[in-house]
Formats: sequence, structure tokens, C-alpha cells
Amino acid sequence: MIFAGAGYFLYIAGVIIQSIVEGELQTLLGRRRLDKKINKLKNHYIVCGYGRIGRVLCHLIKEETNDLVVIENDDALVGVLEKDKMDYLHGDASDEELLVKAGIQTASFLVTALGTDIANVFLVLTARQLNADIYIMARASSPDVRGKLMAAGANMVESPYDTGAVSMGLKLLRPSVSNFLDIALSRKVEAIQIEEIFVPKSSRYTHVALKDSGIRQDFNLIIISIKKSSGEMLFNPHFETLIEPLDTVIVMGKMPDLRSFAKAINPEQE
Repeated sequence: MIFAGAGYFLYIAGVIIQSIVEGELQTLLGRRRLDKKINKLKNHYIVCGYGRIGRVLCHLIKEETNDLVVIENDDALVGVLEKDKMDYLHGDASDEELLVKAGIQTASFLVTALGTDIANVFLVLTARQLNADIYIMARASSPDVRGKLMAAGANMVESPYDTGAVSMGLKLLRPSVSNFLDIALSRKVEAIQIEEIFVPKSSRYTHVALKDSGIRQDFNLIIISIKKSSGEMLFNPHFETLIEPLDTVIVMGKMPDLRSFAKAINPEQE
């Protein structure tokens, strides 16, 4: 009985140790695969902070592209990231080594959505030193910090509280306008949406007047405005307005029509 009991105990201990080792090995291999995947990314998005705002933002980005890396320091959110199937790095977003590991030197966009303004300002400073050309969108909790974030190197500063207040005000004062915008900016395939489509130099629509482009007839789309390469915005452009290389056409319509137009204006786009 002693030998049987000892053998049974050793067997159970072996099973437990084996399961722990296999679990750690699977985690390690999974982490290595994820690191290799992140290392290959180019022109991707980096979102720092996976709180309430960061999580919603990441899901919106994932609807357009999988080239996204999240940096989160909170241990409690690691499980949420894995559940949401996000590519992530665990650690302090202001750590230069971690930002380099996330591919900041080859990334196109960085979003700072950390919990405090101080952390976001420091992150913007660090990121701008590592990549002078990256587009940085920063979150601001208070209006006073907006100037500091811009001075630190942010291209755009957004306050979720201000945006939420404006949205609530529109729903109260302009309910029909607010309802239209909710539909136009929703991500439902059946709904009317507003999209921006870049015009490359090689597009067959370059140097073509709107009246001759056939955008309305062929794709059933409404052209709201054209953003010129200089940054000038032409709202409700005249029908004789020329579509020029490097313009951004802002159009409204159903998602299948928008996709067809995007493919026609830039056939080389994946």
C-alpha cells in the first residue's frame, strides 16, 4: 500500500508538472510567433492603452486592417486582449525598447490613449524622437493639456469628453442631423457611409472633371468634398472641378459601392 500510494502520488505530481510545462511552452511559442508577426509589420497602427476608449478604437481599426499592435501595461487587460484576438505587447508604452519592438520606426500611425495626460505627453515626446514622420493622435482629458500635446509633437489631439458632449448636444438640438450622422458613420454594410478615398498619380480619374468622371452614374455615390494635397477642403465641389493626383475624395454611399469605387480609382490597392 505504501509503494502504491507513493507511486500514485508521483504519477499525479508528474501529470501536474507536465501540464504546467506544456502550458508554459505553448505560451512561449505563441509569444514568439506573435513577436515575429509584429516584427514583419510595416506602415501599421500602434495603439497605446486598451481601456474603454482604446478598445473601441482598436475594433474600428480592425474592421479596415489587421496591421495593428496594442501596447498595454495593465495585467488585468491581457486576458481581454487575447480574447479579442489582438496583437499586443505587455509593458510600459513609454519604454523606448518596447516602442521599437512594436515597430514604431516603420509604423505610420500612433495613438496615445493612456489613462493620464502626463503619461500621454511623455509618450508623445518619446515617440516623436523615435520616428519624426509618424502621425500621432493623442488623447487629452482636459483642454489645458491640448497645447502641451501639440508642442510635444502630436499631429492631432482629441478629447473624448468634448466629443461625447458635442454628440449629446446634437442629439438634443439637431436630432435628425444626429440620426443621419449615426447612420453615415456606422459600420453596417447596409447603411449609408461616408468614406475618404485617396487618388494616386496612376489613377485613370486624375485630371478628369467631376461631370465626366461618371462617379455618380457608375457607382451611385455622392461627392461631399475633395481634399487637395495642399490641405484645402473643397466642400460640395463644382461639377467642373478636376480630380487631381494626390487628392482625397470624400464620398457618401453604400459600402459595396464605396468598395467598387475605391478599387476603380486605385486598381493596385489590395
